[in-house]
Amino acid sequence: MAQREVEHTPDGRWIVVDGRRWRRQDPSLPEDVAARLRSHLGRARAAVRTVRREGTEAQLRAVRDRVGLAKRGLGERGTPWWEQTPDEREARWTAALAQLDEQDPPGRS
Repeated sequence: MAQREVEHTPDGRWIVVDGRRWRRQDPSLPEDVAARLRSHLGRARAAVRTVRREGTEAQLRAVRDRVGLAKRGLGERGTPWWEQTPDEREARWTAALAQLDEQDPPGRS
């Protein structure tokens, strides 16, 4: 599989992949926090694939909500990270991790 070319906008707020613009992960995230959020995101995305084949609509909504929660924690959804104070940014990722850890503790699966 070919490596995709990723560009960053001059303001540092967006990445562009295959001509499509996506909000960049909050650069103020501590690396350990970002890694945990990305781990939750990967597991939630995998769950979406599984549930789409085998689950109910309610289960699909729940795993999609987990994807959204991880992306909000990363700063990719919700209020843009550049519009938040440092305290608001930390509260965003702390709350997201607490919820995700409660739903799917690290090390499980």
